[in-house]
Amino acid sequence: MLCPECRKETNHEEKAMKIWKDRYNCAQAVLGAFAEELGLSEEQAMKVALCFSAGARKGEVCGAVSGATMALGLRYGKIGDNEAESKVLAYQKASEFMDRFKSENGTYICREILGCDLSTEEGRTYAQENNCFDEICPNMVKLAVKILESIV
Repeated sequence: MLCPECRKETNHEEKAMKIWKDRYNCAQAVLGAFAEELGLSEEQAMKVALCFSAGARKGEVCGAVSGATMALGLRYGKIGDNEAESKVLAYQKASEFMDRFKSENGTYICREILGCDLSTEEGRTYAQENNCFDEICPNMVKLAVKILESIV
């Protein structure tokens, strides 16, 4: 995809997977892949998305989904003129994203995706022992990036 603001070719999936492999989390990987073209430095994206992995640390909405909805807010949100209209559009895009993610994956809830609750010691142990972070989470990042690319 050609980034219109920066006028260079961007492979969001490659970028997201590089961020992921550098041991950042799912939310950071998705937001970071789109950050620069949305006016955020990669460092800022890593800070903003830090606490959204593992379903915001409570097994709720998947961090990859949270990273994508942050990107949608950056893309469609405006402050000042047209703020109300941009809010409606951003909310519509976020709903579309979440509906598509759920349709393709069955859920966007982290503990349902992983089969464990990362907010508990038992859940973290299960995830480690069953390679969830290597087997499942990268696929959620890729799915989030794919859907996000089609929306933005």
